[in-house]
Amino acid sequence: MTATRRSFLFQSAFGIGGFALASLMKEEGLLADAPGRPGENLPLDLRVRPPHFAPKAKAMISLFMHGGPSHVDLLDPKPALSRHHEQDYSGNVAYSFVQRASRKLFGSPWRFERRGHCGTEVSELLPHIANIADDICVLRSMHTGHNGHEVSIRYFHGGLPGVTGRPHLASWITYALGSESRNLPAYLVLSDPGGHPVDGTWNWSSGFMPPLYQGTVLRPQEPRILNLDPPPHLRGALQQQNRDFLQQLNRRHQLQRPGEADLETRIASYELAAAMQTAAREAFDLASEPEHIRRLYGLDRPETQEYAARCLIARRLVERGVRFVQLFLGGQPWDTHQNIRANLPAICRRTDQPAAALVKDLKQRGLLETTLVHWGGEIGRLPVCEGPLDASSGRDHNGQGFSIWLAGGGVKGGITYGETDEVGHRAAVNVLTPNDYQATILHLLGLDHQRLVYHANGREHRLTDGRPARVVREILA
Repeated sequence: MTATRRSFLFQSAFGIGGFALASLMKEEGLLADAPGRPGENLPLDLRVRPPHFAPKAKAMISLFMHGGPSHVDLLDPKPALSRHHEQDYSGNVAYSFVQRASRKLFGSPWRFERRGHCGTEVSELLPHIANIADDICVLRSMHTGHNGHEVSIRYFHGGLPGVTGRPHLASWITYALGSESRNLPAYLVLSDPGGHPVDGTWNWSSGFMPPLYQGTVLRPQEPRILNLDPPPHLRGALQQQNRDFLQQLNRRHQLQRPGEADLETRIASYELAAAMQTAAREAFDLASEPEHIRRLYGLDRPETQEYAARCLIARRLVERGVRFVQLFLGGQPWDTHQNIRANLPAICRRTDQPAAALVKDLKQRGLLETTLVHWGGEIGRLPVCEGPLDASSGRDHNGQGFSIWLAGGGVKGGITYGETDEVGHRAAVNVLTPNDYQATILHLLGLDHQRLVYHANGREHRLTDGRPARVVREILA
């Protein structure tokens, strides 16, 4: 394809990232729509759209903990498990690693204490999250029914266990509500310097929806987005000259075609693209944050510095109108099959302070009321040990019962909801599935999961896709 003078000058002068270009071209109608029946999908753009009803939350930050945090060691104390430590478990267990299977109950090596005015019991491994006990709602009865990582991750993100090619929860949200930011993408993924999480790019896929709704992945170190800056030889006065010249060309072209709204919109959109260079750079610049905020997140500590930076960026992004931000960890560091006494404290030290600081910081800025924060993984861990019951012990996968927590965005703080059985193996009271979680998230954002529909491949789709799902009204403020 032959490049026009305008496109050549624009690309040479600005080096705008593809994340912005795709969004702008879609809004201008330059990209094809996804297959669907005319008139039945919402407009395929990122313009702000009204929710189905008055929302509690406007944005969401998901701190996804790949690998399966051990709920019985962190958020779900089980005195009976400690009392029966080293005894054989009498229930049925589905093991993922049969060759290391054991029936020996493994009482938590760590103490739980009642924290906050609410008295929620939290492990000593999470001292900072314990300090926000009055602000979080701990869901102790999550259940996927599957022990595998990928099958449960896809269930949480896409609504069906194990199925690839489905849009992420965030894709549904941005499709339904659009973006309140005109300078940044609606859905941003903050990746880990250790690499992609397990299941790779499926974690932020838009599936059968257009790529407009997939997550824009930020690099784990500066520059977070490549090509925001022009080449060195075009910077400074020369860059400004190019911008001024391009603006003259655009205005001259516009004057020759008065009243063409599409042309006016296109010129405005590409001028906005240049503004995004400044907006994105400013959003990721933590140097302007005061020292007490940097200490709050743990930017001054080697073990928390990297995750702290991403949590702080997440706050800065929702401040600037980004709809959904998700933080991932490289691989699956919560997958503590062996040596849990060393591995679990290590990942807690890395993430505990920044996660708690994010909630505190949002709250002190008045943003927690309208920002929903999620913390949790795709599964939990078994109450029996994996391998011998000694210093090398770990815990195998458990999708039958585990814990996550939510804060802000219309969720009651200082409560727990649901229960697992006496040793923490299976969800037993008020059992919750990822579909219940999704229906509740959408409700808090003002969306009815039954009414939110996308037509593709000859049929209508929903996030929960006809599966049993309920809004967990008991946890709503």
